[in-house]
Amino acid sequence: MLKKVLAVLICTFTLTTVFSSCGKEPEIVENSNEESVDNSSNADVQIANFTAPQKDDTIITMKIKDYGTVKIRLFPEYADKGVENFIGLAEKGYYDGLTFHRVINDFMIQGGDPEGTGRGGESVWGGKFDGGTDPHLIHAAGALAYANSGATSTNGSQFYIVTGTVCTKDDIENYRSAGYNISEEAEKIYTTAGGVPYLDGSYTVFGQVFEGLDVIFNIQKVATDAGNDKPMQDVIMESVTVDKYNDEELKWYISDYEGYDAQAESQAETTLPPEEVAVENFSEIKEGDKVISMNIKDYGEVKFRLFPEYADKGVENFIGLAEQGYYDGLTFHRVINDFMIQGGDPEGTGMGGESMWGGSFDGGTDPHLIHAAGAVAYANSGSTATDGSQFYIVTGEVYSPEDLEQYKNYGYSFSDEAMEIYSTAGGTPWLDGAYTIFGQVYDGLDVIFEIQKTETGENDKPVEDIIIESVKVGEYDGSEVRWYISDYSGSSSETSVSEENGETPVAEEEAETSAEDTSEAYFEESPV
Repeated sequence: MLKKVLAVLICTFTLTTVFSSCGKEPEIVENSNEESVDNSSNADVQIANFTAPQKDDTIITMKIKDYGTVKIRLFPEYADKGVENFIGLAEKGYYDGLTFHRVINDFMIQGGDPEGTGRGGESVWGGKFDGGTDPHLIHAAGALAYANSGATSTNGSQFYIVTGTVCTKDDIENYRSAGYNISEEAEKIYTTAGGVPYLDGSYTVFGQVFEGLDVIFNIQKVATDAGNDKPMQDVIMESVTVDKYNDEELKWYISDYEGYDAQAESQAETTLPPEEVAVENFSEIKEGDKVISMNIKDYGEVKFRLFPEYADKGVENFIGLAEQGYYDGLTFHRVINDFMIQGGDPEGTGMGGESMWGGSFDGGTDPHLIHAAGAVAYANSGSTATDGSQFYIVTGEVYSPEDLEQYKNYGYSFSDEAMEIYSTAGGTPWLDGAYTIFGQVYDGLDVIFEIQKTETGENDKPVEDIIIESVKVGEYDGSEVRWYISDYSGSSSETSVSEENGETPVAEEEAETSAEDTSEAYFEESPV
């Protein structure tokens, strides 16, 4: 199961969004590319990422419009074909004017596709080439590597620059338990400078940023389209040139740049819910409690309870918009089977909408609420501070206890109660802690499960509009409560196991959508 959630990694892009950080990685797998990952003898190899270049060594200078200049040291001794390819393309002016078409906070920024879609580009020789891998180079923050379509033999022009997160020692031990061979030197780097250790051995690393890492970290925070992680405003490489190192100051680490504290920022963003907090999604509704009734054209009525005690701003916003009639007539613009249905955008594209106060708001998260099937939450653009009007309703799938144990090995924290829910009712566990959950469907879950099966096209948009006729605020009247899909006649408690289950970060693009995220990650602005 977890392999499916992670299989698309930084490969030729197909996905929609992800979460990536040492504490939350939908894309970690016990070696996502078993054929190319063999680092069993790498424990004593010296890491070369931060070795100083010699005067007049060839370097890359990348000028990024409105952001600044980035300088990159190259490693022809460990990645000769990769370096030769990049230099050749840069000297031709191939990269000048191209964009970073995929940006994921706490993971990487990706560019080098002349089509700007993640599906284009070729090497200096035409087509693809095999850049291989070398254990001297790891995915530390600032590493430069090629995107691929599942193997280094599919390298082309697309590349990514790592930001990643700072790992804890426990994170590293979890990776080792999963089969990754991380040396003590690499551990020190990943627990201080940060990076994405689970990519090592699967992608051709061929450079390291030594100036302008703060530029890369600023770019990773840009607002993106949740459907494909594309920046809302183009991030343009004005020029990529081949130069000579002239004894410039070396600033390898984000901590070398004034105003950045990568470790504190990472730890703040990867805090997971306490394991002992009781799950309240299915707690008793009391008569008189405010509830939402949503009528969906041609499908039926869906009712969900609200949790003002755990998501006060989120509930206030949804009630306020509903009472204005904001949602009436809008569509579910994004539907993914075995994952979720998403709506609330007046533009119907996944790029619009705002809160009742105008703009975005921070709905926060609360560990009492999890992404069980039927959970209602806000989409966001990388943090709960970007909540607006867009929301999603979870369908997800049922996980085995073994699947959930694997997630726990990668840093997720589940209580016994949460594990029981995910292994019986189902849901999307990798989203917990990253999105504002504010409701839970108590009647009409069969409607949601039926909608998720609709035929979709580009960007997971239904071929035929699924229209929200009305969203009304009312009070619970003591009517029947049916939390679980098994409560509905003709439904199965076990959702199907889809191959398109786990959103993962990727780097080029060829496949088709896979879910997750996590932050993996994906909705509008990005529920997942």
